[in-house]
Amino acid sequence: MVIIMLMLLGWSHGCVEQEREALLQLKPFFKNLYWPMKAEETSSNCCEWEMVECNAKTGRIAKLNVAYGATETKWWYLNVSYFFPFEQLTSLDLSNNHIAGCVKNQGFEMLSLRLRKLEKLDLEYNHFNDNIIFSLSELFNLSSLEELFLDESRLHKDFLQTHVGSSTSLKVLRLSSCGLKGTLPNRGWCDLKNLEELDLDDNELEGTLPPCLANLSSIRVLDLSHNQFTGNLASTPIPNLKFIESLSLRYNHFQVTLKPFANHSSLKKVLADGNELIEESTSYSWTPKFQPEVLSLSNFIPNNSNANFPNFLYHQFNLRYLGLYSSKFGGAFPSWLFENNTRLEKIYLVDNSFFGPFQLPSHPNLNMSMIDISHNKLVGHIPSNISFIFPNLWSLDLSENSFQGTIPPSLGEIISLNTLYLSNNQLSGEIKEHFANTPLWLIKLSNNKFSGLVPTMFNPISLEVLLLDGNNFVGEIPDISSLKYLKTLDISHNSLSGKLSRSMSNMSSLSEIGMSDNLFEGSIPQEICKLYNLEFLDLSRNNLSGPIPHCFSELRNLNHVLLRRNKLRGPMTKSFLNMTDLVTLDFGGNNFSGTIPNWIGNLSSLGILILQGNQFHGDIASQLCNLSRLNILDLSSNSLSGRLPPCLSHFSFTMGFHLSYPFEIGGWDNFNIMRSALEGMVEFTSKRNSLNYTGFILDHMYGIDLSCNQFFGEIPPEFGNLSNLRALNLSHNSLSGSIPASFSKLKQLESFDLSYNDLNGRIPPQLTEVNTLAVFSVAHNNLSGPVPDFKAQFGTFNDSCYEGNPLLCGPPLNNTCGETPFAPLPIYPSKEESVDDGFMDMAFFWVTFVVTYTIALFGVTIVLYINSYWRHAWFYHIELCFNTFYYFLVDKFQ
Repeated sequence: MVIIMLMLLGWSHGCVEQEREALLQLKPFFKNLYWPMKAEETSSNCCEWEMVECNAKTGRIAKLNVAYGATETKWWYLNVSYFFPFEQLTSLDLSNNHIAGCVKNQGFEMLSLRLRKLEKLDLEYNHFNDNIIFSLSELFNLSSLEELFLDESRLHKDFLQTHVGSSTSLKVLRLSSCGLKGTLPNRGWCDLKNLEELDLDDNELEGTLPPCLANLSSIRVLDLSHNQFTGNLASTPIPNLKFIESLSLRYNHFQVTLKPFANHSSLKKVLADGNELIEESTSYSWTPKFQPEVLSLSNFIPNNSNANFPNFLYHQFNLRYLGLYSSKFGGAFPSWLFENNTRLEKIYLVDNSFFGPFQLPSHPNLNMSMIDISHNKLVGHIPSNISFIFPNLWSLDLSENSFQGTIPPSLGEIISLNTLYLSNNQLSGEIKEHFANTPLWLIKLSNNKFSGLVPTMFNPISLEVLLLDGNNFVGEIPDISSLKYLKTLDISHNSLSGKLSRSMSNMSSLSEIGMSDNLFEGSIPQEICKLYNLEFLDLSRNNLSGPIPHCFSELRNLNHVLLRRNKLRGPMTKSFLNMTDLVTLDFGGNNFSGTIPNWIGNLSSLGILILQGNQFHGDIASQLCNLSRLNILDLSSNSLSGRLPPCLSHFSFTMGFHLSYPFEIGGWDNFNIMRSALEGMVEFTSKRNSLNYTGFILDHMYGIDLSCNQFFGEIPPEFGNLSNLRALNLSHNSLSGSIPASFSKLKQLESFDLSYNDLNGRIPPQLTEVNTLAVFSVAHNNLSGPVPDFKAQFGTFNDSCYEGNPLLCGPPLNNTCGETPFAPLPIYPSKEESVDDGFMDMAFFWVTFVVTYTIALFGVTIVLYINSYWRHAWFYHIELCFNTFYYFLVDKFQ
């Protein structure tokens, strides 16, 4: 009797035995979950298991969460019957389990027969195939189902067109990133009349929205982002959805104006980035009733380069988030946005054309946490009272403007300030104790006119990124070892001098160091090898000397080493022997000597190898061909010799590394801003220019430069297999033989230089198939015959591309192909005319002859040795003389 009374009062002694057994049957399929110990499986209350939530009154399982539980890394098939005992189940989470479908005769259609109380079903991040499409459609017959999640489940592209039926209970349907294609039908899914939330984000849907969308009158949240929908927003059914609260149309092809939503007082969130903006007439203004809290109209395609601000913004007073970045809005800086919206928290006006001063509102805003007004045309001084107006600011970005003057001391009074970007302005003066008490995590002052000594007064507990590059700082590197959590330091492009600081050896957190383009001298200190977390080191363009420390082998995390244009010397030691993670190695423009070591082929991750402008000699080691991930190889301007190894054609030239180190500043709502903390600069000659490649551009630059060496022999025809190659320079060597016709397969080639060699034969006419060429030169060789047809890209190359090859002919050269290359036969005197009718002193004749002949021979030899053009012309005329003499003999003795 007591037990009966307790049960009536809502007491339950534990889970039902049948459900416990059903859970244990699921264990082999979801081993990643936290299951109880073996001994507890039969004795403990399964309602206390981590993946289970029971009904307090009945003791039956109400919620079951087996997300991320599958141990299988490949797709597998689920037996739905294992879930039949959970008859009181209201929520089932099967997401992220690599489910491809159901076993035969146990499909999802069976759930509608057994789990009649199921309200929420989560199947996100699985991989359903076409065979399960009809089974999935039965889910819409679950009589109590209110929420169905199928995001990232790779549904059939026509799922919405044919298989979504009516459901009077369904309120939430999420189908983002499911591979849906085609147009939305005007039936089926539009019968879900109680639907309150519909997510079709990130599919391949296209065309105009069907009129039946207006049937979903209960819709509060609608997300159509990242598709290819078209049409004028005013002509779609969306303005008829009177109860809509959140509307996301990002990155479609809509023509957007918000005037049709003027009376939608419930609308609180509008995201319409990446569409076409219909600019409002400046002569007509309208006052909307809606007051959204979140509004993002970024990356619009305006009708002109300086679009006017949308009129309705003048009447907004409730904004918390405003994103108007990269839409080229112009005019005076809209300070009234700050004044009107007193509860504004985050504002992004990045990459527009606003001009004038940065004016602050008259009253403090305690809610403001993020301001980004970078990449505009703002001028004047940074307001001195900024700490009073925005005392709780977390991030401030004023970069890429024209601000002048000094940094106001009040910026250092914002005790919540975490990230500060002031780069690429015209700020000046010295930086002393501005930020000694500010908990900055990042400060970027790059590319201004700051002077004096490198500042050191920063909060040593919080600062991790310090970017001071591109200023006028002088003196030696100060002792900054107190910044023990600093990870990134960039002081490049200044006028710093002296020797590299040894005190940094105590900064164990340092992972990125940029000190290029200064006046540092002396050797690289051994203490740098104590920075065990170092990943990026750029000491380029200084006056450093001596060898590379042997201890570099201890820096096992080092990925990028740039030492270009110093006075470093010695052979390539084994300092980098075991650095299999090394991506960039740039020793260009130094005094390194010896041979290129064989062990360099063991650097399996190497993407950039630049040894240009040193004193290396010997052959190219065949081990170099093992660098399968190489993007750029520059061995130019050395004393290398031997034949070109055909195995260089093994380079795949595919994207596989990044030189830059981007980091992400928070997930600001649905909007992330990437800022590159430190980018190394790689110098590579392409298209006859020494260009600087940096950041992600390097992922698409594939080049080989072996010029200005002493290579000889024929060019391996296998080089034609480098299909992704963009630049090839083999000039100023002693290569011979013909130009391989296989080069016509280099369909991505943009720069091709074979000049100043001893190549002969005809230029392959198939080269005209390379339509990407911008620079081409075969000048100063021994080539002959017609040049490639003067069409397509080759129609842009002038005669300088072929000069120094006198036997070449055809446009754009003056030599016309097809002319007889023989001089007219001379008239020989008769025997009577050849009789000597005078007397000559024979001794004087022979002395004069020998002296004259010797002088002439020396003169001709010296001229031919110095001037390759006259050398080619000399052999050309010798050949003509030989032909003339040959035909004379034939004519004489016939």
